[in-house]
Amino acid sequence: MLQFPSEPKPGTHVVRHLLAQLRRHPKRVVFTEGEDIRVIQAASRLVAEEVVAPILLGNKERIRAIAGEHDVSLKYIHLIDPPKASDFDLFISRVTNMARYRSAKNLSPAEIVSRPQYFGALMVQYGQADAIVGGNQITPAGYFRALLNTIKPLPHVPKIFGVSLIVGPHLKNLGGSGLLLMADCALNPNPGVEELSSFAIETGKLAQHLLGRKVLVAMLSHSTKGSAGTPDAKRIAAAASLARDKAQKEFLDIDIEGELQADVALDPAAAEIKLPAADVRPTADVLIHPNLDAAHITLKILRHVAGSQNYGQLVMGLSRPAAQVPRTASVEHIFGTAAIVAVEAIKYHQLYPQSDF
Repeated sequence: MLQFPSEPKPGTHVVRHLLAQLRRHPKRVVFTEGEDIRVIQAASRLVAEEVVAPILLGNKERIRAIAGEHDVSLKYIHLIDPPKASDFDLFISRVTNMARYRSAKNLSPAEIVSRPQYFGALMVQYGQADAIVGGNQITPAGYFRALLNTIKPLPHVPKIFGVSLIVGPHLKNLGGSGLLLMADCALNPNPGVEELSSFAIETGKLAQHLLGRKVLVAMLSHSTKGSAGTPDAKRIAAAASLARDKAQKEFLDIDIEGELQADVALDPAAAEIKLPAADVRPTADVLIHPNLDAAHITLKILRHVAGSQNYGQLVMGLSRPAAQVPRTASVEHIFGTAAIVAVEAIKYHQLYPQSDF
């Protein structure tokens, strides 16, 4: 049998804390592309850790053959082949009644539901799974399209966006608890003031849920507190001000600062020099980037140059927990992302009371 380490790598106390939460409240996570040895191995490990009840979508015989070839146990892993599922006709009727699909001419409702990314999203939307993970074998656009067309959005979030989680015990100043959340790394090329403020609030609430304490959200710029008076810097400053107002009105225990340069946000020594009148500052737990280019480039450098472990994207702004993993994802990436999105599901109705969860 394939042997897994007793804890994920890198094995920080933050990840162990999240797994401990899940052992008390295990969740059902559906994987849309189950005919992938990485997904099968991650699912087996989730079962071994007793944290998630995995559901793998795909051809059952093919999944069993892949697992057998690699000597991976499928014990307690539920396999579903969408076209042969007992809920297939029910989901067809649901899709037929969805206004957004009535004008679809290229695909019939049956063809839509037979696609694993749509079937999995329908499972989550209608309560047959607690969270969804996919994207490991299809393009991000195809996966995101299935989520956005199937799962209801949260009415108070103006744009769907993505959050990546970074872990790197060897890296100095990486989050106040060794976990750093970054947004938006997935979807919005040039978000406006309203969108950026929403990213700050929603990611701050998620960080607080994961870490169990007050968190610091830094809204990044090339400028710190007016050091550069460019339109982009003023946009970030305006977004930070709006986010602080929202946090105060919602009585959220979240600190939001901006505009800040990255070194000021992450390195207390740099902050002491550039903000000499400020109190001793904690390291930021959340980084909100000014645009998609900045966020995506930062994410790739941290992963491929600095050697950090990243998880996600968590897809924020939907009424159900969802995550997208890249086609280059490792088993660890898939395992950790599934665990984190399952932790998100534990108190999802408290994080987002406006949803109909």
